[in-house]
Amino acid sequence: MASLSLVRAYQHAFHSYPHRTLAVTGGTLGALGDVVAQISQNLWPKEHEQRPGWDVARTMRFFCFGLGMSPVLGRWNAFLEHRFPLKTIKLRGRQKISFKALAKRVAADQILMAPVGLVIFVGSMGLMEVRSPAQIREKFTEMYGPALLANWQVWPMVQLINFRYMPLPYRIPFQSACGVFWNLYLSILNARYDTIYCTRALSLTPLKGG
Repeated sequence: MASLSLVRAYQHAFHSYPHRTLAVTGGTLGALGDVVAQISQNLWPKEHEQRPGWDVARTMRFFCFGLGMSPVLGRWNAFLEHRFPLKTIKLRGRQKISFKALAKRVAADQILMAPVGLVIFVGSMGLMEVRSPAQIREKFTEMYGPALLANWQVWPMVQLINFRYMPLPYRIPFQSACGVFWNLYLSILNARYDTIYCTRALSLTPLKGG
């Protein structure tokens, strides 16, 4: 089966080149999330908006972000695995994972990595969009709060499943696959900020007389 061959190919690539494999996987799925976002924006544009078409540069920015961030997340997952091992407890004669240990791992991920990851996202997108430090700060002010609140509504449950059931080599691919929909949200939020920024810039530009 094609899916089984794909899993075996991933296993071989991960064991041979773990960081490269995570980088390419994360970059590809990050780009896919933006493609899905752009398709939705083109199929269902808002009222009085033109269909924007496909922004290749925007997709490449998401690819580059996933390419760079996924190996970092891989190291972070390895740290969590070592620092917060999932202890087993006996319950009615059966071995079960300690929910307390699992909750500690999820809490560490969401309290420490989630806020830092969003800072890196906003900053790296601003740099790739060639924005000034002042513009990046403004973008951070506009985006960070809503994105972090949305993150805490979605990702704790995703990571609970991820940390509980996924072996370490598959956690980043699982996270990246779920992240397709998260990147859809971030991509739309990022594009919404761009629209707001352009509107403000135009409103502040003085009109030149003939």
